Amino acid sequence: MLPLKNNDMMNGIARRAFLKKSGGTLGSVALAALLNSARAASPNGGTGFPNHEVKAKRVVYMFQSGAPAQQDLFDPKPLMQDYFNKDLPEDVRNGQRLTTMSSGQTRFPIAPSTFQFQQHGNSGAWLSELLPHTAGVADDLCFIKSMYTEAINHDPAMTFFQTGSQIAGRPSIGSWASYGLGSLNENLPTYVALSSRGSGRPSCQPLYDRLWGSGFLPTVYSGVKFRGQGDPVLYLSNPKGVDSALRRSMLDDINHMNQLNKAVYNDPEIDTRISQYELAFRMQTSVPELTDFSDEPKHILEMYGPEVHKRGSYAYNALLSRRMLERGVRFVQTFHMGWDQHASLPKQLPGQCKDADQPSAALVKDLKQRGMLDDTLVVWGGEFGRTAYCQGTLTKDNYGRDHHPRCFSIWMAGGGIKPGISYGETDDFSYNIVSNPVHVHDLHATILHLMGIDHERLTYRYQGRNFRLTDVHGEVVNAILA
Repeated sequence: MLPLKNNDMMNGIARRAFLKKSGGTLGSVALAALLNSARAASPNGGTGFPNHEVKAKRVVYMFQSGAPAQQDLFDPKPLMQDYFNKDLPEDVRNGQRLTTMSSGQTRFPIAPSTFQFQQHGNSGAWLSELLPHTAGVADDLCFIKSMYTEAINHDPAMTFFQTGSQIAGRPSIGSWASYGLGSLNENLPTYVALSSRGSGRPSCQPLYDRLWGSGFLPTVYSGVKFRGQGDPVLYLSNPKGVDSALRRSMLDDINHMNQLNKAVYNDPEIDTRISQYELAFRMQTSVPELTDFSDEPKHILEMYGPEVHKRGSYAYNALLSRRMLERGVRFVQTFHMGWDQHASLPKQLPGQCKDADQPSAALVKDLKQRGMLDDTLVVWGGEFGRTAYCQGTLTKDNYGRDHHPRCFSIWMAGGGIKPGISYGETDDFSYNIVSNPVHVHDLHATILHLMGIDHERLTYRYQGRNFRLTDVHGEVVNAILA
């Protein structure tokens, strides 16, 4: 008997394996793609969640890349005015490690904020004059003034906030949520990332796709980045000469070949490929409708500010986030660059706040008036804080601030968070926490808790051990829960 040719042999194996392993049913694959869950691609399946009451069905995390200066925005320290240009006391600094940017300084002169603070709302929240619109929603917000982290430089600090580890390669928080809970919609991704470039320091720290990546989870759980120019998603438009019917026919053939490969190799990433091809096809209809603001009333557009029509701006992304959330995108993450004020802070910070203040407040108000804030969690903050002392030359009207991981401020709203409170306290220089510290892992544990997930139970087995977003740490911050 003549030996089979390689192609014939592979075809025979593929047919037998396909029939044996899949029962010859492409329908089940189509159904999995339609549901966009792809849980069969994961070892534990991500099943069993939510495992307690869900307070936040959706999350929008407005990440302020570069680290806003807490003592210029949320954490006023009037005593610092008496210490202008005096060295930060040693018992305050207490040997804290320094970055390479200020480690060569011979002294660490205190730089009081040049901006005025007032109390706002029934809650009496203190806010800088740079945030007038945020001040208008102060009673809807929970300010956490006692955040801290272990990372002192941007990339590891941003990676830590997104993945629970300073070392790249772990799944992002949105990927964990997607893995645990699946999708709320059929025609849009479960997890979306948006980015904008601020006017404070436009050439600030870069952003990397791994910040919204799935790490060692199947790539179906990765965030999908919407771009600020061209097609919102790469290759969304059909090539010239290709219509929808032809594309559908092409996808059917590709899916059939992918299924044959899956039967031979049993690679879960092939499931991802199949489901994402199908999602991309549906997005050809859903995304143009999503990004068309023509159905938004004039007063809503005005509420988000003058840049709302500028694609890729913070205001545009804020409104787009709301439209995504109401269409069933479970986790939206916006990244706004430009908060890295090592010098010229009094000149740079006002523009940066102007970018973010009005749209951030508008999103909270918009969600509230639509009845969505109760079950939508909004998170606003950066990767660490800023030093009380000046980096570089200090004058009466100019200063810069270095990185400071030991204390900083963020705010949260909606989705089970207690409104109109401030939690945690720092010392007279906003340099050390004096009450109610909140670690990055605690924040992650709290976000997952509000989404109905016990952070200790959401795990994925990889390289011989179970991993989770909070590693072996993290406590839910019950005091800020409604």
